[in-house]
Amino acid sequence: MKRLFYLVSSVAVAFAIGSCSLDDDGANFHYTPLQIVNAQVPDTFEFGRVYTINVDLLRLNDCMLADRFEVKPSTTDSTNVRTVSHIGIELEKDACAEIAQEIRDSFQFEVIYTDPYVFKFYSGDDTNGNPEFIELIVPVK
Repeated sequence: MKRLFYLVSSVAVAFAIGSCSLDDDGANFHYTPLQIVNAQVPDTFEFGRVYTINVDLLRLNDCMLADRFEVKPSTTDSTNVRTVSHIGIELEKDACAEIAQEIRDSFQFEVIYTDPYVFKFYSGDDTNGNPEFIELIVPVK
């Protein structure tokens, strides 16, 4: 009985390994920033609380999907400056319909400092390729 079990198991494993193709053509998507067109932040923050920040994003075509936010502290400004961008996924398909659709996503933000926060929401690039931002300041009480 053990021999039969080992034989069947070996055949099943060989079949499973043999049926997987390692000839992958590569990724069928790439990451791309989505433009932020609007952000809703509270008028004030309360120290120690966690807030939901709603953000409106622009999907340029039906192959773009929302994925995740990147909220980074500034490396050159004050510790209370946060650069916010949204990383989207764009499927690599032959035909993508242009839609220019606004979608909403959100992220959680914890207030850990008592000084006002400055949010710089990435809103796209200007004609010279330089990033542009929507800048919002939220005082902390």
